[in-house]
Amino acid sequence: MSSKYDALVAREKKVLCQTYGRYPLAIEKAVGARMTDLDGKEYVDLLAGIAVANLGHSHPELLKVMAEQAQELLHVSNLFFQPRQVELAEILLSTCACDRVFFCNSGAEANEAAIKLARRYMRTVRYKDAYEIITLTGSFHGRTLATLTATGQAGRIKEGFEPLPEGFRAVPFGDIEALRSAVTQKTAAVLVEMVQGEGGVLPLPEAYAREVQEICRAAGCLFMVDEVQTGLCRTGKFWAHQHFGLTPDVFTTSKALANGLPMGAMLAQEHVAKGFVPGAHATTFGGGGVVSAVAAKVIEILKRDDMAGQARDLGALALDAFRKVQDKHPECISNVRGLGLMIGIELSAPGEKIHSELRERGFVCNLAHGRVLRLLPPLVISADDLLAFAAALDDIIESNKA
Repeated sequence: MSSKYDALVAREKKVLCQTYGRYPLAIEKAVGARMTDLDGKEYVDLLAGIAVANLGHSHPELLKVMAEQAQELLHVSNLFFQPRQVELAEILLSTCACDRVFFCNSGAEANEAAIKLARRYMRTVRYKDAYEIITLTGSFHGRTLATLTATGQAGRIKEGFEPLPEGFRAVPFGDIEALRSAVTQKTAAVLVEMVQGEGGVLPLPEAYAREVQEICRAAGCLFMVDEVQTGLCRTGKFWAHQHFGLTPDVFTTSKALANGLPMGAMLAQEHVAKGFVPGAHATTFGGGGVVSAVAAKVIEILKRDDMAGQARDLGALALDAFRKVQDKHPECISNVRGLGLMIGIELSAPGEKIHSELRERGFVCNLAHGRVLRLLPPLVISADDLLAFAAALDDIIESNKA
C-alpha cells in the first residue's frame, strides 16, 4: 500500500465510527464502469456501489441535471408541493402496477415505511388486529431496528441490539408449507426479495414466488416485495417481480433510483395507500428537488436505452462464461447463479484469497458469506470486461492449484 493510502486510513481511524470492514482500497474517482484509486491504478467495477450505479459512475446526463436543478431548488421540505417530486412520481409509477409512492432516503427507510403502512392499513382500513410481518431466512431488509428484525439472518448483524421489536418472524427460504403454516389472522404482510442479494444471490424459484402471492391473497394479508437491490433493470426486467407476472400490494426500491444520490421509495396500490393519511408518516429530506430530478432522468435513460434488455443479454453472456469456468474447475466452484446482472459465484472453500487476487488484478467485486463472489456491475459495463473477469478467475484458480 502507498503512503497516501496509509495516511488516509490513519486519519479515518481517528474520526469515524469503526462500523465497516473495508477493502484495502481508497477510491478517488470513477467513470462508467471504472474506478481509480489514490495512486492512479484503475479497476473494473463489478460492484457499482452495491447495485447503485446502474448507469455507471459520473454519467454526463445525470451530472447536467444535478447541476441545473441545484441552481433552481435544492431543499424546501415536504411542507410544500414540489414539481420535480410529482414528475418523478408519475414516471416511476408508469413502470409498474402501483398507484401511490412515498419518497424517502434509503432502502431501510423504504422498508420501514412498508412495514408501517402494512400495520396501519390493517388496523385503520381493514379494522383487523394484524401486525406480524413474515420474511424468509437469508433475507436482508435494512439496519433500522424494525428492518433489522425483519432481516432473516442471525449472528453479528443482530448481536447486542436486543430486545428487538416484536411482530416479526422468518420462515425457511423456499419452504412453501412453512410459509403457509406461519400465516395467521395476525399476519399483516409477507415481505420477500425476488433475489436475495446479501443472502448470496439466491433467486426465488418461480413457482414458489407465485405461491407466496397466492397465499397472501387467500389469507387477506399484503404481498410485499423488497426491490431495493433487484429493481431498476438490474435483473433483466424493470422490476424483478415482473419476471413472474406478480402484482405486489407494496414494493420498495432505493439503491439505483438516483444512481448514487441517497434516495428510496415505497410504492403501493391505491387501496393499501389509504393506510397513510397526513401525519401518519413523514420525512424531512425525501423527494427533494435535486434527487427527484436526477431519479426522473435515471428512469428516462433506463427506459430509453433498454437497460433491462442490456442487463438480460450481458447477464446471459456472463453466466455462460462463468459456468464454463465452473465446468473447468468443479472442485473449486460449487454453483453459478443469478438473474440479469445480479450474479453469484459460489466457491467450494473460503474465498478471501481469490477475492483478494482478483482485486490485485484490477477487478472489484463483493465476497458474501465468505465464499460467494457477488457481482453487481454497472449495467453499462462492456462484454469484454465481463469476459476478462472470467479469464482472470480461471487463471487465479489454475495458479492456486500449482
